[in-house]
Amino acid sequence: MILLTELMYNPPVQYFRHALQSDALLIEQHENYVKQSYRNRCHVLTAQGVVPLSIPVLKGNSKDKTVITDIEIDYSQKWHNVHWRTIQAAYGRAPYFEFYSDYIKQVYDRQPKYLFELNVELLKLYIKLLKLDKSLNYTETYQPDAPENVLDLRNRIHPKIIPDNLHVKPYTQVFGKQFVPELSIIDLLFTQGPASLLFLK
Repeated sequence: MILLTELMYNPPVQYFRHALQSDALLIEQHENYVKQSYRNRCHVLTAQGVVPLSIPVLKGNSKDKTVITDIEIDYSQKWHNVHWRTIQAAYGRAPYFEFYSDYIKQVYDRQPKYLFELNVELLKLYIKLLKLDKSLNYTETYQPDAPENVLDLRNRIHPKIIPDNLHVKPYTQVFGKQFVPELSIIDLLFTQGPASLLFLK
């Protein structure tokens, strides 16, 4: 089965659980940008609880439809500094922060012009760090209905949609006494390192 989704920023854990169960990954690159989704936001766990990190963009805030690959990141707001400081505060003491943080920060430091470009770089990095042996492909056109051999989860992995039948085994997190599900994959990576795949299974 091929997994079809939009491209997300520091995708949530449930995306990678689906990815692990799929034969290949297919990214939608012909859709229009959708606000208030995981395309430009992720959730991390800090001492103050769950914090959403959102990337400001130069397009996509108006009623005009903009293709996702044309969405430019607004670096004038210095969001990348805020995001990285928040990630450091949240996971600086996590067991595997030093193992992975430099790789992730290098992507931020390159400051890709487009949101799609940034998300591709991060996704490829997480696939590598998780040692997921999955091919990554992109749609050639936009098709409302996916073929039979494709699991279409476009707009189904969303901050406002509670996933069903996707209960990841609880793992030790840096903050809080009660396990918080559906955080960004960096929460799992920084806390569990090479054992992350065991929790995704």
